[in-house]
Amino acid sequence: MSIRVHQLAKELNISSNELLAKLKALKVDVKSHMSVLNDEVARLIKEELTLKLKKAVVPVKAKEAAKVKKDGKETVSAVAEKPSEIKEAAVSKRKKIQIKFPFTVKELAIKLSLKPSELIQSLIREGILVNINQLIPEETANKIGEKLGYDIERLPTEEEKVLKVHSQPADVSKLIPRPPIVTLMGHVDHGKTSLLDAIRKTNLTDREAGGITQHIGAYEINFRGKKITFLDTPGHEAFTAMRARGANATDIVILVVAADDGLMPQTIEAIDHARAANAPIIVAMNKVDKPQANIDKVKRQLQELNLTPEDWGGKTIAVAVSAKTGQGINELLEMILLETEMLELKADPAGAAKGVVLESKISKGGPQASVLVQSGTLKLGDCILAGEFWGKVKAMFNDRLMRVSQAGPSMPVEVLGLLGSAEAGEKFYVVANEAQAKEIAEKRQFALKEKGLQAPQRASLENLHQKIAQGQDKELRLVLKADVQGSLEAVKSVLAKISSTEIKLTILHEGIGDISESDVMLALASDAIVFGFHITVDPRAEARAKLEGVDIRIYRIIYEIFDEIKKALEGMLEPRLQEIFLGRAEARQVFKVSKVGTIAGSFVLKGKITRNASCRLMRANEEIYKGKISSLKRFKDDVREVEEGFECGIGVDNFSGIQAGDLIEVYGIEKIERKL
Repeated sequence: MSIRVHQLAKELNISSNELLAKLKALKVDVKSHMSVLNDEVARLIKEELTLKLKKAVVPVKAKEAAKVKKDGKETVSAVAEKPSEIKEAAVSKRKKIQIKFPFTVKELAIKLSLKPSELIQSLIREGILVNINQLIPEETANKIGEKLGYDIERLPTEEEKVLKVHSQPADVSKLIPRPPIVTLMGHVDHGKTSLLDAIRKTNLTDREAGGITQHIGAYEINFRGKKITFLDTPGHEAFTAMRARGANATDIVILVVAADDGLMPQTIEAIDHARAANAPIIVAMNKVDKPQANIDKVKRQLQELNLTPEDWGGKTIAVAVSAKTGQGINELLEMILLETEMLELKADPAGAAKGVVLESKISKGGPQASVLVQSGTLKLGDCILAGEFWGKVKAMFNDRLMRVSQAGPSMPVEVLGLLGSAEAGEKFYVVANEAQAKEIAEKRQFALKEKGLQAPQRASLENLHQKIAQGQDKELRLVLKADVQGSLEAVKSVLAKISSTEIKLTILHEGIGDISESDVMLALASDAIVFGFHITVDPRAEARAKLEGVDIRIYRIIYEIFDEIKKALEGMLEPRLQEIFLGRAEARQVFKVSKVGTIAGSFVLKGKITRNASCRLMRANEEIYKGKISSLKRFKDDVREVEEGFECGIGVDNFSGIQAGDLIEVYGIEKIERKL
């Protein structure tokens, strides 16, 4: 049996247009009020509208109701209530239930005292097709709960409980000054390690000198009765890798510049990384004992980078030091303490500890983690959670490998007891008990496996328009690299033309040369996009970007940059073409074949070589030709592809200048759909 739309509307006492709108909302295929509906659809519509009418009825108080006789029958009339009062009454009558997300349709039905089939019907009326064991999104569960007269309250997860405890604002009355955490950065061979050694030796007694070695990636010194913690990191890459995991562990950055060499590319990178982290910079002009040292040159270069020294009228502290002779070491430490007073660094030593993992390794005795306590006090026997690993603190050692029973704010210690090797930069927390720590760790491990199937969502031009529309982000952060200085300036001038009222453009770092892994890590830590002009991407950087989901864009025409950003702002980006690496072969012997041309006897080093695929010829790391694979042979037979580890004959379309030793890189073109 069937019924037409206008007939059902008449039965329900609503207009045909209202019913048509309802059917379209439920994704029922109807064209007009004469369309025929089957019994099941008609029944669902009747049930839903009846449910809505029941929910709209508000209990009428006796004193507001009066029985009126009309035509010999009794009817009830009530004083009209305001819409807001109706809404409040309906909400007040809802039952509250607490549910731990995520949960299935069956679990929700039990909580709502419904049969699973009834709940599934309610979901179908919302246009959601599910089965009994399918997980329900929180938003959908709330809608269903409201319809059935329930307020669904989401119970916090164990991880959220832990994070809530550690995110509580500290009691101001309990805050006490804490030691500063200092990181040395700068160009290679400018004396970072030598300066660290000089600082450490200056603050050791004769008995200890020579017998102390650095074990845990950080150490404490005492200077004039106050402590300073130094992080011994290999450079700005490690500094930014920690930031990429949300660990802003550094309070002050010491920028080491050799007075005889001046600012170098890595020095400029270090400055950009420190600025991206909003860390104050103190400049240590090292090697001033050398005859060729030129302090004025260094200060002039610093001024050009908006780091004008104080004695030149600026705000940057610059100290002349010598790691070799010890000159200026005490003055540098005094400046660190002065900057610490300006920063007013404080922490609460009471309560559960939290901090960051500096290093982690596996030794004969099990996993060892070097951690830096940021607040609270870490004690023996505490149960800690670091990344996807947990454990109880069995033993702790300070930077001199002496056993300690507790560690307060800004103190680095080596911890034994974790059940795995947590990554550097992971945050650690003290949790209430082992069961809670184990549950959180297992869920994090599962989440990491799931994350491996789906690339993380990072900043990109594709989602820029969406973020701006949602009010999430109105800043586009860029890491900019070009082939020469002239190109870099030209790109910057083009970017400056984009209206600042639409979005703020921030160039975190600019430089000359190919895109490196350091550039990718800075973009990762700062949620930025990497722009390259007339350059290539280092293979390690490309692998890291793919793993972390960092957006890298290479341009050959300068105004493409301007056009793409403008289109991204307007939500008009066209699909993007991306090169996909297929294989690489080395030409080992070249043959001239009549009627065919030049054939390169080659060995496939990686991937596979495919006939008719696009290719490029590389000689001495420079691209000499771009074309297609015109012929591909295995012995005397034509083949479609040759796998890694096999020999083959390769002919390149319209090119006969191939030489032994040339590399043939084969790639495909993939169209990337841009979702806004």
